Amino acid sequence: MKVKRFFAADMRQAMKLVRDEMGADASIIANRRVAGGVELTAALDYEAPRLTPPTPGLDQELKKTQERIVKARAQLGDGAQPADGPQVNRQLFGEAMRQAVEQGSPVAQQLLARLQNEHAAEAPSQERVSAASHAESGESGIGAMRAELAGLREMLETQLGNMAWGQINQQQPHQASLWRRLTQLGLPAELSKQLMAKVADVTDIRQAWRMLLAHLAHSIPVIRDDLMEQNGVIALVGPTGAGKTTSLGKLAARYVLKHGSQHVALVTMDTFRIGAHEQLRTLGRILNVPVRVVDEQNSLTDVLKEFSGKRMVLVDTAGMQGQDPQLRGQLNELAAQGQRVRTLLVLAATSQYQVMKSAYHHYKSCGLSGCILTKIDEAATLGESLGLAMQHALPVAYMADGQRIPDDICQAVGHKLVSRAVSMASSAGEAPADEAMANVFAGILHAG
Repeated sequence: MKVKRFFAADMRQAMKLVRDEMGADASIIANRRVAGGVELTAALDYEAPRLTPPTPGLDQELKKTQERIVKARAQLGDGAQPADGPQVNRQLFGEAMRQAVEQGSPVAQQLLARLQNEHAAEAPSQERVSAASHAESGESGIGAMRAELAGLREMLETQLGNMAWGQINQQQPHQASLWRRLTQLGLPAELSKQLMAKVADVTDIRQAWRMLLAHLAHSIPVIRDDLMEQNGVIALVGPTGAGKTTSLGKLAARYVLKHGSQHVALVTMDTFRIGAHEQLRTLGRILNVPVRVVDEQNSLTDVLKEFSGKRMVLVDTAGMQGQDPQLRGQLNELAAQGQRVRTLLVLAATSQYQVMKSAYHHYKSCGLSGCILTKIDEAATLGESLGLAMQHALPVAYMADGQRIPDDICQAVGHKLVSRAVSMASSAGEAPADEAMANVFAGILHAG
């Protein structure tokens, strides 16, 4: 029997190391949290005494960890236990485990059955645990158990993700091909799942792909009317480096070329970066339009009142950390203007999905009217930003794909965004590997 320990930052990376070095037949015989990550002990040709028929994949790990899980359940609280079958403790595994049981996963069913039997056997002793022993364990013990349960849940989701993807890949190759294509676009897993449900009954893969793209184009929220053709005040907000000032310059130049410089004015609220307002003043001199700075002496309300005779006022803002109190004050000042100001969130398509999601939650308090997607020419995929717009019903107003003013910006159209996303995915290279697809399905289970 060959036994070896593996160290990694998280459970999924550790499982990958085991598979790469010892193969799919390796058994996980122990796991624990260590400084900097997790430690797995794996073995080849390992046979443990079995009291029940063998279960692929997780049997050895379940036999080693079931006692700790039962004790943790006593600390963290039990889920409802109906008489007709085991029920998932939602604090332990959540909705994803319930769905796995309902779908007939043998691994999940055996785990729940064992948990129920062990918990029933230990219930009398658990009831005799005194309040003093609970206090003695303290918050540190609860935290350690929660961390261990999180690791076990992650391992289970990884295994179930591998099983789910393997089943689809073998039994429904057309569906698997469509899943790969959607993942290659960069779309979030939950969004891909919703789109796949719309073509579940379509057998022709080409027709199904065309239908998927049509559904995607129809689902992307866009602002159909060009905001530059309407009068009012538009403010651009977003994280540092997203391209707010460049986008404002493009919009201002477009307006000047079509309507003249006498009807537009520029405002900046960015007094935090050195020379930030000078950049906008330079643009104002080139376009021959007035520029004002919002500072301690001049509030946004006062500046907008000064420009009340202008048809279009474009407001630039500072990009700061989400927890910065100065950012909160800036957003409150914008929110106080109400419907008078339409605020657009500027998002760089090169950013990771979680970064864009965090930016949305930080800036939504000022009342977002839509977004501008920038740096599309530098991005590898477009699905992440489209997914954010769809999941949060944030209409896309413009898409920018270069630095040239005013050329590299255009109004957002659903089918054009999808076409661009497909083109970017095609030029990116090979489709996602099986391991990446298994992680997608594991992520769906975790989100559930």
